[in-house]
Amino acid sequence: MNVGIYIYDQAEVLDFSGPYEVISTASRVCAGELPLTVFLVAESTDIVTARAGFRVLPDYGFNHHPPIDVLIVAGGVYTDEIKKPQVIDWITQQGASASIVASVCTGAFLLAKAQLLLTHRVTTHWEDIADLRQMFPALEVLEGVRWVDQGRVLTSGGISAGIDMSLHLLERLYGRALAEKTARQMEFAWIENA
Repeated sequence: MNVGIYIYDQAEVLDFSGPYEVISTASRVCAGELPLTVFLVAESTDIVTARAGFRVLPDYGFNHHPPIDVLIVAGGVYTDEIKKPQVIDWITQQGASASIVASVCTGAFLLAKAQLLLTHRVTTHWEDIADLRQMFPALEVLEGVRWVDQGRVLTSGGISAGIDMSLHLLERLYGRALAEKTARQMEFAWIENA
């Protein structure tokens, strides 16, 4: 299973590095027995400058990456990304072929713009809930939850909530024991949904 995480300039660092760590740690604690890989995708393979000047070299660009089974869209300062037709088209295409689509924080805005969130129950960072409701009034935007699982589509609140959602996703795909083992290896206090 290939987990592709979309990153871009001004993406929130923990929004992509948290899920990346969950997936890579799960693979490591299983001693490679899981056919599970994770990689970063950006528009191109040029350096991406995430929040606070954190520089990241993506594994792949839009034009050359493995098939994506699980697409995770990071949040951050999304306002430039949401205006780029090539970005929204790519998210739409990948979302149509992936078996699961997820967002962390304001990544929900990009999924909504790509019409992967239509009338779903969703969440985002608490600071952005009002904006998400205003921009996409058909969505039922929930407050006070770490993540929302709508089957094929998952959304999470801000920043560290993406780790909790990723552990939940891991539990869905491979079972509770692996999710707990992964959280323990990370020394992470997994917060399950309220």
